[in-house]
Amino acid sequence: MTLKLVIGNKNYSSWSMRPWLALRASGISFEEIFVPLYTGDADKQKILSFSPAGKVPTLIDGDITVWDSLAIIEYLAERFPEARLWPEDRACRAYARAISAEMHSGFQALRGECGMNLHRPIRPITLSADAQTNVARIQEIWTDCRERYGHEGPFLFGAFGAADAMFAPVVHRFRTYAIEVAPQVKAYMETMMALPAFAQWTEAGLAETLVIDRFEQV
Repeated sequence: MTLKLVIGNKNYSSWSMRPWLALRASGISFEEIFVPLYTGDADKQKILSFSPAGKVPTLIDGDITVWDSLAIIEYLAERFPEARLWPEDRACRAYARAISAEMHSGFQALRGECGMNLHRPIRPITLSADAQTNVARIQEIWTDCRERYGHEGPFLFGAFGAADAMFAPVVHRFRTYAIEVAPQVKAYMETMMALPAFAQWTEAGLAETLVIDRFEQV
């Protein structure tokens, strides 16, 4: 039975991007179900028909429904162990889970001030002190991962995995808002942007024509 992933607009939906990228980059077959965000009650009800939380993304695997990006990725890691979404080494795996959870629950200032919008012209904005702290912490995480595991490959833990999927929308944010980053961080961003699955999501997002005014203010 084919997996189904319910997602929102590729241009805006950073949460949808995470499990979509985990699936596509891992070569896991799935059916994509697109529901436009913030377009009225009909689409809201459609999302509710898939998920009791009323939000995207949602993964459907037969009679199993999983919502929330990180929960979906954890489910995929169990369902498809051959994809190796988490590192095999226990200590490395714990670190990958910790930074993924930190991304999942943190960096609110950066998210609020630099919303994901692939159509937005590349230009900087003045970030608050809290957002600057978020940027510094993310750079610290990426740099530390690359210094620890760079000998194993170009991603955070060598090969592409769950942590890369969780941080993928930040790559877009750093690029779109022209945030200055360290050379090692820039190199990691270039690695992510060159990933075929990342490029496919970006191309599809740029091809979308639906504009959500509330996300076009920055």
